[in-house]
Amino acid sequence: MQVNSLPQARADRSVVHSSFGFSAIVFGLLILVLLSAGAAVSFGQVDIPVSQSYRILLHHMTGISIGNTEELTKGSFVDIIWKIRFPRVILAMFVGAGLTLCGTIMQAAVQNPLADPYILGISSGASLGATFAILVGFGTMGLLGQTGVAFWAFAGAVGASLLVLVLAGAGGKMTSVKLVLAGMVINALCTAFANFIVYFANNAEGIKTVTFWTMGSLAAASWDKLPLIAVAVTLALLFFLLQSRVLNTMLLGDEAAVTLGINLSAYRRAYMILTALITGVMVASCGMIGFVGLIIPHLVRGVVGSDHRRLVPVAALSGAFFLIWTDVIARTIIPNVELPIGIITALIGAPMFMYMLIKKGYAFGGKS
Repeated sequence: MQVNSLPQARADRSVVHSSFGFSAIVFGLLILVLLSAGAAVSFGQVDIPVSQSYRILLHHMTGISIGNTEELTKGSFVDIIWKIRFPRVILAMFVGAGLTLCGTIMQAAVQNPLADPYILGISSGASLGATFAILVGFGTMGLLGQTGVAFWAFAGAVGASLLVLVLAGAGGKMTSVKLVLAGMVINALCTAFANFIVYFANNAEGIKTVTFWTMGSLAAASWDKLPLIAVAVTLALLFFLLQSRVLNTMLLGDEAAVTLGINLSAYRRAYMILTALITGVMVASCGMIGFVGLIIPHLVRGVVGSDHRRLVPVAALSGAFFLIWTDVIARTIIPNVELPIGIITALIGAPMFMYMLIKKGYAFGGKS
């Protein structure tokens, strides 16, 4: 039996039956993401013609000038697009891909359709770290300076992940059920401690900052913050593309993996730590953004099937596309007001998830 063989019933459910069809989907999504990144910079409190946005971006990235050169190098439109909106769109693209990737991997690792960085307590750990930094004061103390909040958010995510692994492995072999239960416990504890700090903090401005941060925002995006998250998400995506055989085996269960000579417990630990690191980087950059890692893998799985050779790249591109336009909605739906992006993802993601559960009878792994 081959490790990368999925049950035939699952394979037959895939809408994409050929390598050509899969390649067309990936290529089409890639073009959509690139076009969306160019168009999204046109929308905001100051509307900019889409054609002019494309020409400004083309000039800055390639040096090619189409039309009036002065319009492409000077003026408020150039500053708004290149210095403010385009870094934000690129951040949305990588965060969307990263959150979806983490959700996809976690759902396979713990064999649970509800698994994502939020359900398993990783994001709650990051939120606790950031709350501690903002309200206790460590976010602006010491050598860390303004990076203090990001550092503590990252440390909280990694710490929560390690606690989940320790708790799930205590008293015997680590299993997918114990991982989910441990994640729920750590999620509750981190949330309780964060609320405890907020309750006793005598810092109205800090509480407001924590509240906005826990809802997620891409407003702080800048060119100097992009390299870290871009490298982290890209390397993680390349790594997990090479892990499709193991991820497919996880869908078969622990008993089948034993017959194939694969130690799923070791892979689960490694995957949990890696996803925690990626989540920590993303949460430190833009706060907590929910439902992306939960809903997008389900939607993609219903189209391309459960084979992670196809699921991982399509899910990452779909997550990038989704968050780009979600951010556009967050900053344009109410004039002169920018909503936290986490509110929009929840308002979109929750009804979509309920629709799949009720109307389609959707179940994990493509079964219905």
